Amino acid sequence: MVPCGAVLWRRLLRKRWVLGVVFGLSLVYFLTSTFKQEERMVRDRNLLQVQEHEQPIMWKVKFSSGNSSQLSNQCRNSVQGKLLITDELGYICERKDLLVNGCCNINVPSTKLYSCDSCLPNGCCSVYEYCVSCCLQPSKQHLLERFLNRAAIAFQNLFMAVEDRFELCLAKCRTSSQSVQHENTYRDPIAKYCYGEYPPELLPV
Repeated sequence: MVPCGAVLWRRLLRKRWVLGVVFGLSLVYFLTSTFKQEERMVRDRNLLQVQEHEQPIMWKVKFSSGNSSQLSNQCRNSVQGKLLITDELGYICERKDLLVNGCCNINVPSTKLYSCDSCLPNGCCSVYEYCVSCCLQPSKQHLLERFLNRAAIAFQNLFMAVEDRFELCLAKCRTSSQSVQHENTYRDPIAKYCYGEYPPELLPV
């Protein structure tokens, strides 16, 4: 035997006005959800625009001269060079003159501080280690800060992870999409490691 409630429900569903009410409520719910979602998107977009144009991104980079590693007489360094190494204090030396604590031996005549020997005025260098050493000069602080603020959107994934100035210079001097043209040719095949605000000039096609 079919329950009385089920029979009544079936009869109601057969009536057009009931179907109209159900359809109307569904339409109102759909439109309300759509408008709320659109409002959220507009609000988020406006918030991003405000952050981009009015508030500078808070970078982690510390420009202070004191690093915790200096206090323990240990140095990070550029590691990769076969012949030259730059430590986080800005000294560049031959790999054979690197001390066991990771710092360059400053008592060796060939060790230099903040050397820009292979670098051009535009901040591009032909040797990676000289690029890092030159980038660490205290006088380059304002240049790096300007670059970070200008590159906030385009390169935030690359540079937001750096913790201090040394890491920033390591990352900045590495070749990247800024160093090449046509995806396979260096803008400047000789001075391809750049710490400056702008990439090298495009070579004529």
